[in-house]
Amino acid sequence: MSEKNTWDKVNTWQEELQIIETIISKTQLVKTIKWGGIVYTINNKNVVGIGGFKNFFTLWFYNGVFLKDNLNVLVNANEGVTKSLRQWRFTSKNEINEVHILNYIQEALENENLGKIIPIQKKEKIKSTFFENILVNNSELKLAFDKFSTSKQNDFLEYIETAKQEKTKITRAEKIIPLILQNIGLNDKYKK
Repeated sequence: MSEKNTWDKVNTWQEELQIIETIISKTQLVKTIKWGGIVYTINNKNVVGIGGFKNFFTLWFYNGVFLKDNLNVLVNANEGVTKSLRQWRFTSKNEINEVHILNYIQEALENENLGKIIPIQKKEKIKSTFFENILVNNSELKLAFDKFSTSKQNDFLEYIETAKQEKTKITRAEKIIPLILQNIGLNDKYKK
């Protein structure tokens, strides 16, 4: 049995991804592992990554929104959510063209050197009248909740506010209160 690679979710694109890796190795990018996948950086800035999925393998560009995309091959993997990341999807090793890939990577490096990035927009704190009422009646919980960063507070509040029914909000509140009191973020179990 062959070894499962985290960067190839279905373990069917090893040969194809190895070809892409060989091409990328001809650049000055440094190979690292982030979030369980292969990411290539320059000066500790993410430039490109690779991965395999069910129906395709991909080369993605972290600031791909700035690429000219003369071949019209880049797609936004999560329209409306992903701001700058763009993917170049392949379904066969026959689609891999070293010259084209190196040209895109070179442009990505030039953009990185120019400092082209979409600035991260800070999210405003989510309002939850439902949860605020709970906090008003529990000073220990409020103190613990206030210790979390705005983003972690938003995780909890969004979890509550996306519930459509009052009984679901109550159930969700019962679930998160022990986490808050133990200083555990809602999504901490997914982070390493």
